[in-house]
Amino acid sequence: MSKLTADVSIIYSGIFSQWDSNSDDLPRLLQATVHVPAIIDTEFGFITRIRKAKNQVLTYCIYHPDITDNNGNIRPPFDGEVFIKQNDWRFYLGDCIWAPITNKVGNWRMTLELNGKIIANKTFKVHLPDE
Repeated sequence: MSKLTADVSIIYSGIFSQWDSNSDDLPRLLQATVHVPAIIDTEFGFITRIRKAKNQVLTYCIYHPDITDNNGNIRPPFDGEVFIKQNDWRFYLGDCIWAPITNKVGNWRMTLELNGKIIANKTFKVHLPDE
């Protein structure tokens, strides 16, 4: 029996309304862009539509631009796994800006992997608001 190849597309990317991780609702797209001003609580990322991948594990990763923790150590990328619940599924991957904004400036790369292969990849350029 042949295994179906997942069909993946990024349907929205940019700045979004605040995301509630406890809700099934995805955030609303406010502005399609890859240029994100470093303003506290600005939510940005992308929504993908994934078909033909039900019951598989999706791996996500957000590579931050050398953001340090309170001890001055560079934070590792934020990553994890999620179970694909449906044959036609929408998934939001994103982050938001928090204080201080000065160390959030730079490229933020977000990826999704399925079966060890990158299926979605987007880089956002976070900049100071006056740039």
